[in-house]
Amino acid sequence: MATSYIYAFISVIIVSLVSLAGVFTLSLREEILRKYIFIFISLAVGALLGDAFIHLIPEVLEVSSNSTLTSILIIIGILIFFILEKFLHWHHHGEDKADSHIHPVGKLVLISDGVHNFIDGIIIGASFMASIPLGIATTIAVILHEIPQEIGDFAVLIHSGYTKARALWLNFLSAIVALLGLFFVLILSQIAQTISFWFLPIAAGGFIYIAVADLIPELQKTKEIKHSILQIMAVIVGILAMVALTFLE
Repeated sequence: MATSYIYAFISVIIVSLVSLAGVFTLSLREEILRKYIFIFISLAVGALLGDAFIHLIPEVLEVSSNSTLTSILIIIGILIFFILEKFLHWHHHGEDKADSHIHPVGKLVLISDGVHNFIDGIIIGASFMASIPLGIATTIAVILHEIPQEIGDFAVLIHSGYTKARALWLNFLSAIVALLGLFFVLILSQIAQTISFWFLPIAAGGFIYIAVADLIPELQKTKEIKHSILQIMAVIVGILAMVALTFLE
């Protein structure tokens, strides 16, 4: 169990450091970033769907005696992420940048990301409580999703009037809230299996929602055949990465 704790802590730290992806954006011209961001998004789609259907859901079904309840929890996860996105605007696209109330939008990014990262910490912690390979798979899926999201959020903060240094620092502080989610799970480690049973299917639903409702529509905006082929290949790579991790189990 101690090994699981160490892996979980290191994984959450790594995920939190992904918020520094904003630094990466500073070294790239905007046209270059726009040219290749679709690859990150495509990888995230494959990883999120792969982790949900290949790792999270099968893991819960193995220990669950009620598949109907598991299915309901997956749907609840989808609805939770839908509601949070509806009212907190987790994923900020072009229309937010044009919002006349620009500073409130920047604050909303930080608050909503804090909630999101807290849940990420819970999901990663619960995954490692179930098994180390499952935790690794979930961490990879979260990272691949966080990269494009953090780059987008960093851009929104800049457009909200923050300096680059302050935007980067605030984005990082929001990211380390994931540690609170992890500590929440570790404190309740005595009922880790119960936590896994409830949170993993909800996480799976959230991953499915993010991939299908947020990321895939972004990919659909690209009509060029060359880019579409690269998108499909990147999605497949993301899925195959999740398949490859099953051999570690």
